[in-house]
Amino acid sequence: MAVLPDAPRPEAPRPEAPLLEVRDLHVTFATPRGPVRAVDSLGFTVEAGRTLGIVGESGSGKSVTSLAVMGLHRGAEVGGSIALAGQELTGMSDKELSRLRGRKMAMIFQDPLSSLHPYYTVGEQIAEHFRVHFKSGRAAARKRAVDMLGEVGIPEPARRVGEYPHQFSGGMRQRVMIAMALACEPDLLIADEPTTALDVTVQAQILELIARLQQERGLGVVMITHDLGVVARVAHEVLVMYGGRAAEQAGVDELFADPAHPYTRGLLDSLPRLDDADDDPLRAIPGSPPSLLTLAPGCAFAPRCAVAAAGTGAERERCTGERPELLPYGGPGRLAACHVAGRTAPAAGAAAVAAATESEVSR
Repeated sequence: MAVLPDAPRPEAPRPEAPLLEVRDLHVTFATPRGPVRAVDSLGFTVEAGRTLGIVGESGSGKSVTSLAVMGLHRGAEVGGSIALAGQELTGMSDKELSRLRGRKMAMIFQDPLSSLHPYYTVGEQIAEHFRVHFKSGRAAARKRAVDMLGEVGIPEPARRVGEYPHQFSGGMRQRVMIAMALACEPDLLIADEPTTALDVTVQAQILELIARLQQERGLGVVMITHDLGVVARVAHEVLVMYGGRAAEQAGVDELFADPAHPYTRGLLDSLPRLDDADDDPLRAIPGSPPSLLTLAPGCAFAPRCAVAAAGTGAERERCTGERPELLPYGGPGRLAACHVAGRTAPAAGAAAVAAATESEVSR
């Protein structure tokens, strides 16, 4: 986890209606080996001026969820409800969605170099984005590109607007992507791993930039990341995903103070601590994420769960045979999908999971 400088999360009001409301989202891909449900029964809300952090291991469904919201899946079956400011997006035509992308919702991808076209200047790419939605002239669009580059902190924007992506550093390219995403002043910004492959100082700058623009514009932000340091720094609410489903939802302070799901606790325990000795081993979660082709009937995390391993026979049978529903846990707005929510695992449970994992690998 990147160690970022301390900074308070921006406070934001809670409006009456959510900016984004996702209910019972399903995303299924057809494969030669059968259908894969990459996202299953997912629901969450994002309010204007607030940030939802979506966290989980690779393959948990984070990016698939964001692409479903943007309407960017091709060949996938998307079901459920996705409402932006009360407007239903599921079932919209590509033409209707293209009018909303950029104008009402925008996305920053994790690799800006592959997202920017190498043959066009950054100014041309921002200006084209602006012209498509506002039907403006070339001069007005170029001015907008210069203004946006200046707003995201790129020095000498009037000169650099004519440069190409390869002439910018990784952090500056990410700033260009933010400028392009916000050029048309959308209400919702989805940031998919926006600080990946950036050094710690640049990570902090990018996160501070997004937070500042959010405060100035009242943006609703979805921050997709595997880095809990990023979540702690910028998110107001957190959605933890595992195996394509929600494992836990909570306010960021509640989640870090008292994780309800054993998977969330495992993610937090795996982080290095400042008071660890130099020779202390990292505390990894044993095993690997599940294959979405062969999900077990019970809790997807059960084979890796030390709490389930340490439970009674009836508890273990329930964890492996009955899929847990996302139910209220603790305070208002807090949810957990776990039969043993809130319990911690004794050493015997962790040892049992580790032994089972080693046995599986040796076969």
